[in-house]
Amino acid sequence: MGLNSVLKFFLPKDRVFFDLFENVADNLEIMGKKLKEIVNETDYDKRAALIKQVEDLEHKNDEVTHRIFTELGRNFITPFDREDIHYLASALDDIADYIYASAKKINFYRVNPNDIGISKFADLIEQGCIQVQTAVKELRNMKNVRSITDALVRVNSIENQADDVFDLSIERLFATEPDAKEVIKKREIYQVLELVTDKFEDAGNVIESIIIKYA
Repeated sequence: MGLNSVLKFFLPKDRVFFDLFENVADNLEIMGKKLKEIVNETDYDKRAALIKQVEDLEHKNDEVTHRIFTELGRNFITPFDREDIHYLASALDDIADYIYASAKKINFYRVNPNDIGISKFADLIEQGCIQVQTAVKELRNMKNVRSITDALVRVNSIENQADDVFDLSIERLFATEPDAKEVIKKREIYQVLELVTDKFEDAGNVIESIIIKYA
């Protein structure tokens, strides 16, 4: 068997990880848009239909994440460190989990999402999903490191903005909401939304580690 044949044997397996990560990132970008639609939808039943779409996307990402772990066990050659593949898959999966959790809690608690804090979080999460998608797609060739680093800088900025939104939202909540039950419900929703942005940063840290090693 010649060298070219050997390379052809290995490369498709090596490339499969990029296809899988990009699939997850594309689903996250859709989930970010859907979350914003949920927050802007005033009708409970219409929100429920959108939340079901987010749930379906979250399940799809669970399946793809499982496939990544399966491929990790099968393949001798990987595009970057096995630990980084595992960490990145887990971080992206966490983003999907918390987006779905935050969407679900809005209807579970029957909270009116027409809230400044929830709306700002939804905007930041939509932006964060786009930046994570950009960074993940550039990993395939790693020819445009500047595009990756710019996306990671924006991810860090989004996480910082989310911290500020959380603090201001909690302050406003305690100052203006007389119903203790509503305070508890909204505070929990804020916490889960803020966790989504923390997971963006976790994914960004793994991607940064990868480009430092391989770019």
